[in-house]
Amino acid sequence: MFAVRERFALDARFLAQFKDRQPDWGPLGYITYKRTYARVVPDDPNGRTEEFWETLQRVVEGCYTIQWNHCASLKLPWKPEKAQRSAQEMFRLMWDFKFLPPGRGLWMMGSEYIYQRGSAALNNCAFVSTEEIDTDFAEPFCFLMDMSMLGTGVAFDTKGAGKVTIRSPQTGEYTHVVADSKEGWADLVRTILNAYVGRGKRPSEIDYSKIRPQGSQIKTFGGIAPGPDPLKECISNIDKILTPRDGHPISSTDITDLMNVIGKCVVSGGVRRTAELALGSPDDEEYLQLKDPKRCQEQLMAWRWASNNSVIAREGMDYMKAGTQTAFNGEPGYFWLENARAYGRLKDGPTYADAKVAGTNPCAEQSLESYEICNLVETFPSRHESLEEYKRTLKFAYLYAKTVTLIPTHNERTNAIMLRNRRIGLSQSGIVESFTRHGRREHFRWCDEGYQYICKLDRIYSQWLCVPESIKRTSIKPSGTVSLMPGVTPGIHYPHSQYYWRTIRLDKTSALVEPLRKAGYRIEESVYGDNTLVVYFPVKEKFFLRSKNDVSVWEQVENVAQIQYYWADNQVSATITFKPEEALDIPYILELYETRLKSISFLPLVDHNYPQAPYQAISKEAFDLAVSKLSVPDFSTMNTDETQDLYCDGDKCAAPVMTPIHEQQEVDFDGTEEEEAVIE
Repeated sequence: MFAVRERFALDARFLAQFKDRQPDWGPLGYITYKRTYARVVPDDPNGRTEEFWETLQRVVEGCYTIQWNHCASLKLPWKPEKAQRSAQEMFRLMWDFKFLPPGRGLWMMGSEYIYQRGSAALNNCAFVSTEEIDTDFAEPFCFLMDMSMLGTGVAFDTKGAGKVTIRSPQTGEYTHVVADSKEGWADLVRTILNAYVGRGKRPSEIDYSKIRPQGSQIKTFGGIAPGPDPLKECISNIDKILTPRDGHPISSTDITDLMNVIGKCVVSGGVRRTAELALGSPDDEEYLQLKDPKRCQEQLMAWRWASNNSVIAREGMDYMKAGTQTAFNGEPGYFWLENARAYGRLKDGPTYADAKVAGTNPCAEQSLESYEICNLVETFPSRHESLEEYKRTLKFAYLYAKTVTLIPTHNERTNAIMLRNRRIGLSQSGIVESFTRHGRREHFRWCDEGYQYICKLDRIYSQWLCVPESIKRTSIKPSGTVSLMPGVTPGIHYPHSQYYWRTIRLDKTSALVEPLRKAGYRIEESVYGDNTLVVYFPVKEKFFLRSKNDVSVWEQVENVAQIQYYWADNQVSATITFKPEEALDIPYILELYETRLKSISFLPLVDHNYPQAPYQAISKEAFDLAVSKLSVPDFSTMNTDETQDLYCDGDKCAAPVMTPIHEQQEVDFDGTEEEEAVIE
């Protein structure tokens, strides 16, 4: 897939400075890293997982290996001494938490899998349209399945509704043997789907015997094999959806349900979370009611939880009905397709440079064509002293993101778009902290000048690499686990409070439990009797001014509009929290901001008042007492390889919970009560 003739290596003397050291972790940083991103060290007799310096070594060496081989393949200049200095600076900036690759990059960059199978697993998210399902019915569904199994979250639209008619499939006298691979699973789904539109016959028998048994190690990609049962259930669910539709045109409900059962299969198939976003028409009444628990509780619990549902909004539309529904249960979200096509940054006016945009990714921070994937990187402006220091970080964050575009994926259709657009997304987390530390106006100045600097870098480096300049370069991702490592607030969101407990659930058999217990962390049995333990982490927000309870819905939306104006030429992913008394404002907010936004979603802000909630405000005294009892946990000699695949790792990107506003629980981005109750 990617010919590796040269292998870049960081200087051993440089690396020796970081061995036996730990970076400046946030309160949940080390456990988040060990649980989620540390790969098993090859050939280690104890099967231990990496320490942070080893992960950064793998990531940085992988990044510069890609650059070197790209230059070698095109016979372009490459200066080893300059590359070594550059790589060491990239390493230090990551070590100091000035920026970090996305979770996908921390897990996969520098692994042999990337060189053998392509770059899809390095990319966060994708979008696929169903508009052409009359040409190739199964392909959008199989694209979602394929990319999801690689850890790439996928959004889709319902534009294919009405374009094909479902028919009872004919049965062929043959046995379909499912290959033990991601491709094998997708191939079976393709065969079954196409049979429902008369493009081939359904097998008389399906042989699942070659699929490795549940619990087997997946050596190349990582993780544990689920066995054949999730795939069997997926085929059964496809039949449940399509068999009653014989003779009827495919509907938006059918499309969404098919995508959802595939997402459920991926989750059940050993990948911890899935990320899906459905984009429907605001005029489609059936689509808008897909998650109404009064009408479709069975389907909601069975598979419709697998996607967040949004509408493709239009300037001038009537927002009252959809906005009122959003106020009731948090959905739909909103994506202004025409704004995404017309604009980069709002400050720069309409250019239509990205006129082929067809949708967005599951967290709605990237404008995307159909079958396009996106690659993000996260910077932390609140951890910088000055704009000049931040601009230096932007150089290396940009260089990481651009490097990912140098490797093709395994999908030819995706490559035709990705290699032309070279779309990237330099993001920010800790934005609210930066408002507090540097001032809101100063932060927007950093955004404006930083963006112009990124454009300058892109011209220089694209010329050096002999590739197109990136069609868009900046966004705001929602973040989540990546921002937990340095301990900054995620994306553009406000903190829960100044002092709070942050709970994480671990399986009772987890190797992480005993080191945490010995280090003095509070650990409780789950009140839900689900064979898990709840670990409490005391957190203090470093740059605290106001919590999410102190900020109006209007101010939050204005923050999004300002960042869309000064920074994001893609989009700003933001889940706006609102109090019950603000719910009726939502239709008016949408009407007033429709020309200044590209995407937005909302979530009711309510007091949890249930046991072991993910966030629990505490006093300064309680925080100080808890911290005084803690020591650094020792994970050095054990295998903590438990969770590999994160998608958009944001607070509304995985497993939504659709309940009325008076019952709504905030979806947590780290696998706490709400997410696990729905998925597991």
